[in-house]
Amino acid sequence: MATADTTAEESPPPTGLAASFPALQRFNQLPPRQKWGMVAAIALTIALLIGSWLWGRQPEYSVLFSNLSDKDGGAITAALTQQQVPYKFSQGGSAILVPQDVVHDVRLRLASQGLPKGGLVGFELMENEKLGISQFAEQVNYQRALEGELARSIQALAAVDAARVHLAIPKQSGFLRDEQKPTASVLVNLRPGRTLELPQVAGVVHLVASSVPELNPLNVTVIDQNGNMLSQKGDPLRNAGLDPTQLKYVQEVERSYIKRIENILTPVVGASNIRAQVVANMDFSQTEQTAETFRPSADPTKPIVRSQQVSESASTQGGATGVPGALSNQPPAPATAPITAPAVSGGSAAGAPLNTKKDATTNYELDKTVQHVKQAVGSIKRLSVAVVVNQKKQPLPDGKTKNTPLTEGEMKQINDLVKEAMGFDAQRGDSLNVTNVSFTPPEKEVLPETPLWKDPETLALAKDAGRWLLVLALAGYLVFGVIRPMVKSVTQTEEERKAEEEGGAEGAERHEPGEAGAEGEEGEAGEEPGAPADSYHQKLTSAREMAKQNPKLVANVIKEWLEGGNG
Repeated sequence: MATADTTAEESPPPTGLAASFPALQRFNQLPPRQKWGMVAAIALTIALLIGSWLWGRQPEYSVLFSNLSDKDGGAITAALTQQQVPYKFSQGGSAILVPQDVVHDVRLRLASQGLPKGGLVGFELMENEKLGISQFAEQVNYQRALEGELARSIQALAAVDAARVHLAIPKQSGFLRDEQKPTASVLVNLRPGRTLELPQVAGVVHLVASSVPELNPLNVTVIDQNGNMLSQKGDPLRNAGLDPTQLKYVQEVERSYIKRIENILTPVVGASNIRAQVVANMDFSQTEQTAETFRPSADPTKPIVRSQQVSESASTQGGATGVPGALSNQPPAPATAPITAPAVSGGSAAGAPLNTKKDATTNYELDKTVQHVKQAVGSIKRLSVAVVVNQKKQPLPDGKTKNTPLTEGEMKQINDLVKEAMGFDAQRGDSLNVTNVSFTPPEKEVLPETPLWKDPETLALAKDAGRWLLVLALAGYLVFGVIRPMVKSVTQTEEERKAEEEGGAEGAERHEPGEAGAEGEEGEAGEEPGAPADSYHQKLTSAREMAKQNPKLVANVIKEWLEGGNG
């Protein structure tokens, strides 16, 4: 033991870089195993810190496109690789994810390249027509292009996720009896929770029918992804005389009357003290009437002559008349007064009577009225109005309020105002009911609060905070648990190391049974607790004396040092 200590004491002093940096000198004095362990620990610490920093800065990925065809997916990934944009696929591989901060930029750049194409071909198919293509192939390409363009137009609707169009265009024929009309079928894949209203379905039908020559809208069929027929052959509402636009018009009329009533009563009773409802019975029937009416003249004594025709004829009878014989040859009987026989003009020799005939036809003018009447559509047949007015709040001496009914005069005034606002018509059958009651205060709606651990913002904040806390905890452990002890062991001075060794040896002496323990206690009793440390030579001398007096104790200490160094 004395030889080893003498060798250590007489080792040559360090020179060069080691003399300038004591820490490097102490590092060089370490065994090779500890040197490599310290280098590996420092390298691992730096790698973990860099990895934690990179993991903390890892960007959030968002969906760029989803439900793409294989062709579009390959083209998009190739474009992303060319643009040096990092990407990855979702769990099921149905979506392409890119960093959240570049999603919109990448979409615009891909859209400028025509990606994604959606698996549909339009009229760009006609741009690459080959020379010498047959008429049949050209017609097929045209039909495919038309179907693709129609599908793209239908996909522009907000409720439609995807669409397919099938056109059945028959071959033209020169015979009218053999001519067939084209038909079309449309399959739409609706987004979750979305539906197509009847006007939207009618719009799709007319869009397809207007894009194909001689295609009747009745020959267009629209179904959804569940096989439900969306286009009805003849709208049942219209067949029943109902029209959605008519129902909407009725609602608008009712809202307009409600607004009139509330506007005129709000200054009187307050906005929160009135409720009104109106039911309008509308007439949407379209009636055309043509009438032709005849009536007699206004003055029956003076009829209006339309046309008159008069014809008159006269004839005289000459010579003998009557039946030939004795009686006819007798002279006429003497005339008696008064003479009723008409005078014979022209000196008739025989005095024969004059025969006259007169015909008159008179046509009178009749009144005639021709009337063509077309009634207005959407006229109001009857109005039913119900108005509820809250009671007045009368203040009490204690500061509270009491609900008091309105007086008869106030109720009559409100009735008159409502009648004027609604245009009350008793002959039309309008009805009005105004009631004065006390309103029940609305109960406060307690919305269910979202638990803190389910709040998306809280989850995102906790995720970010947990990530950085983990990075800080790992960095703190590496710095204070690994690097600091190693640096301390290298930068520790020889005096501090010897003091720690002596402290360990003294502790071992206190725990050693027998005579060594007594000697250690005697040695400790002779030293003051706060006495300064001896110099290096004094400590070395004390260690030699201890080795001579108790070699067993020194051997155990050195054995523990060796076991600790090997470990």
